[in-house]
Amino acid sequence: MIALPRLPAALAALVLVASAGAALAQPAPTRSWAEEKCHRYRQAFDDALKRQGRAGLSADFLAAHDRFLAGGCGGPDKVCPRSPREIDLANVMTVRAMNAGMASTFLPWACP
Repeated sequence: MIALPRLPAALAALVLVASAGAALAQPAPTRSWAEEKCHRYRQAFDDALKRQGRAGLSADFLAAHDRFLAGGCGGPDKVCPRSPREIDLANVMTVRAMNAGMASTFLPWACP
């Protein structure tokens, strides 16, 4: 038979062990949502370039896109897809961004 004075101590130890395990099981967030979206977008863009190559993408398009990425995927810099290949890539990236949980307003596509 368990003595009553030991029962509260045993319960307290059990609660302490359970709460410590739960705290260890939850990793701390390493990125803000804005940083995570940019990370996901950058990975998808790199993947698209590896799959489809750079043929048909102008230097201006790639430079504007590099500025978008360098700015943390934000800021006033916009990217204007003009050639059929650039428009195709912009469409692919729009679908991939939406599938990754990003709003379409996140994307850099805009033409004057």
